[in-house]
Amino acid sequence: MLSFPNAKINLGLNITEKRADGYHNLETIFYPINIKDAVEITDAEVTSCKIHGIDIPGDENDNLCVKAYQLVKKDFDIPAQQINLLKNIPVGAGLGGGSADCAFLIKLLNEKFSLGLSVDKMEDYARQLGADCAFFIENKPVYAFNKGDEFEKYEVDLSAWFKVLVKPPVHVSTADAYAHVKPQKPLQSLKEIIHLHPTTWKYKVINDFELSVFAKYPQIRQIKTSLYDAGATFALMSGSGSSVFALFSHPVKLPELEKNNLVFYGI
Repeated sequence: MLSFPNAKINLGLNITEKRADGYHNLETIFYPINIKDAVEITDAEVTSCKIHGIDIPGDENDNLCVKAYQLVKKDFDIPAQQINLLKNIPVGAGLGGGSADCAFLIKLLNEKFSLGLSVDKMEDYARQLGADCAFFIENKPVYAFNKGDEFEKYEVDLSAWFKVLVKPPVHVSTADAYAHVKPQKPLQSLKEIIHLHPTTWKYKVINDFELSVFAKYPQIRQIKTSLYDAGATFALMSGSGSSVFALFSHPVKLPELEKNNLVFYGI
């Protein structure tokens, strides 16, 4: 069976406080976008994972997809699976590619073996794998809070906008990004801002990671500046970086940005 996990962007990201368990509380809007991996499962003698496309550091069999299989396997007598993962979503880009892959793997197992898992149960599995993994079970825009793993459904539709994403040849460590961020309560919750027209977002919607990430990687700041110079209505770094997305009122081509970066159009 085959599935196509998609990436997400963060429409704003406020790091609100440091938790006693070492994690951070935050608020953000997760929004799915049309950049996709592919994951396939077939019956096998021994469970293993083969990764194709973009190279991912580390042992293939430590992949989140394998961990997702193992979680479900604890509760259900399902046979070993050969997992084939084609990576197209950039890594270290704040796009949630690994989280999407393991969440879609859970959904594939549920479908293939008729496990009858509810959305809540699949989200419970996914939460054990990463803070944003559960979002990809329903894969619809949500207001996310606490560690980013609690959700409220939130109506936001960007289909009228031409969306562009730029990924520089930079890998931002999520742990490093959190280590340098300064938590603070926002003056306004994202829930009060995102319902406003995107033409107002430029000076209202922020990503708290930008300050420290831009200081370390000025080329990411320059990408955001270049997108505004090209006529973007709104541009923001996604997650902890390194990708930057933008909303345009009409289709564009950005050949200057294509010279040193990956550029995805119409996402």
